[in-house]
Amino acid sequence: MPRSDRSPLLLAGLLATAGVAHFAAPRPFDAIVPDALPGKPRTWTYASGAVELALAAGLAVPRTRKAAALASAAFFAGVFPANVKMAADWRHRPAPQRAVAFGRLPLQVPLVLWARGVARNAEGRS
Repeated sequence: MPRSDRSPLLLAGLLATAGVAHFAAPRPFDAIVPDALPGKPRTWTYASGAVELALAAGLAVPRTRKAAALASAAFFAGVFPANVKMAADWRHRPAPQRAVAFGRLPLQVPLVLWARGVARNAEGRS
């Protein structure tokens, strides 16, 4: 399988794993839901997990890959405030935890770029 064909499946696997984690262990995700969002954090945790699973499914199917990849890029940008909240909340924790929280912030950029690259490569395969 060429590398370009593996990339969307790897991204789908990442999103599927994250989606399952939102349901299997929701408490850590609840803690990073921004306070400005209405409703209960658990609702947002489950909704986010469901979106990740739907995006993963869309990426796995060549016919829906481009749309799912573009939606994934938007999703990665959209969840950035949760990573900011985590970094702010964890700023006084021990160094390893603080490093994880702050390390997640720049990680969003390559995720957005990866998703956009998957969309670009899917254009000719509709």
